[in-house]
Amino acid sequence: MSNDQDLGITESKEHSPGDWYAEVVVKAKLADYAPMGGFIVTRPRGYALWEGIQDHLDGWFKDTGAQNSYFPALIPEGYLEQEKDIVEGFDPEVAWVTHGGHDELEERLAFRPTSESIITPFMSQWVRSHRDLPLRLNQWCSVIRWEATETKPFFRTKEFLWQEGHTAHETEDEAWDETMTRLGQYEKLYEDVLAIPVMRGRKPAHDKFPGAHTTTTVEALMPDGKSVQGGTSHYLGQSFAEAYDLTYTDEDEEENVAHTTSWGLSWRALGALIMTHSDDQGFVCPPKIAPEQVVIVPIWNEDNEEEVLDYAEGVADDLEDADVRVELDDRDERNPGFKFNEWELKGVPVRIEIGPNEVEDEELTVVHRPDGEDTVEDRDDIEESIEDHFEEVHDKLFETAEENLQENVREASGRGQILGTLGQHGGYVKTPWCGDEDCEEVIKDEIAAEIVMVPMDRDEEPIGDDCGVCGEDAEETAYFARSY
Repeated sequence: MSNDQDLGITESKEHSPGDWYAEVVVKAKLADYAPMGGFIVTRPRGYALWEGIQDHLDGWFKDTGAQNSYFPALIPEGYLEQEKDIVEGFDPEVAWVTHGGHDELEERLAFRPTSESIITPFMSQWVRSHRDLPLRLNQWCSVIRWEATETKPFFRTKEFLWQEGHTAHETEDEAWDETMTRLGQYEKLYEDVLAIPVMRGRKPAHDKFPGAHTTTTVEALMPDGKSVQGGTSHYLGQSFAEAYDLTYTDEDEEENVAHTTSWGLSWRALGALIMTHSDDQGFVCPPKIAPEQVVIVPIWNEDNEEEVLDYAEGVADDLEDADVRVELDDRDERNPGFKFNEWELKGVPVRIEIGPNEVEDEELTVVHRPDGEDTVEDRDDIEESIEDHFEEVHDKLFETAEENLQENVREASGRGQILGTLGQHGGYVKTPWCGDEDCEEVIKDEIAAEIVMVPMDRDEEPIGDDCGVCGEDAEETAYFARSY
């Protein structure tokens, strides 16, 4: 920051959420814009958030049988073409490598838009018998999809970081259980780590992953009324296995085609995190994923500097020993007010203030980032009580986001009412749906809203008998929303 005035957020979350979001990302030092349109540079604080997501998900994946691997970023065109739905679904977004140095390649190479077409062929080599199943692979990597026209850091970029899991199973039931296990882990990440409530559902048939039998999703509602597809888990059926000859012999030595899944979550989750919790003072971060969970700000004058700093250092040491990510801000060139504002901008969930009064009384003043609530704690109990503060901050963030979700799911029927409700309120509009994609197009053309999900249970009765758009017989319930 060139001067103190540059530190603060100047845009309003309520009145100009797009400009506000961009300002928070840059001024909280999460990312910068790259010189190529559609790309960003992820700064250490932003990457630390992604590492936090990795740490949680990676442990859960491994606990449920997945192993990490890594496949090439470039995929031969011939591999892509073996699965026609992948080619048709991603062709407009594929970035192609045509030259190596000065030499033209004999076969074009695609920078992976997703990796089914490079991973499944190797799974087919590694699986021979039912004893080799289930096979569960995951990789952490970047992909490129040449779709972003306007960069919105973490939400919409041509290159983005993600994890993609790929599994093979003997039966449909096993593969479906896998699909739902991964969806549940995504839901757990959003709600237990990011403090964002989500709704579970599946994508309509016309919007499922190319080649998939069923695509399931968790959807999160942002404060500006738009939905975020938080993570998807696909039951692929046998189409990819058939295309790439992924078969196994069963106990009777008969050859069978495997059932496969794939599932992925990208750094779009970071966009949802920033958009959901942050405010006009800057970034707000839940404790479980915060790069610094606690900042200690000592407040002293010339007469008590040594004793205040010694006391603060002791608190910092004890918190570090308790595995708390803590920062002691003992800079003498900045006053306490500046430090408060800077750490609020950076999103640290809990601040501890220590002045001569706290030293004398052997206490600490603890302040919550989301709402400025402060309490006084005994010095000797801080290792235990800080965990309670983390839980309180998480609960505050979750409850605010949950209230936003609950207040913004509305029912509507009739094209005019659907359009009017979305236009006035945003959020989700539930309506009976006949299952015809043309009914989505009518809404999308008018207001750029789409069906973001339908209920998970295919047997669930729609909320009305007639389609809310065309009036024909309804088959299920559709959730319309504008989305990122």
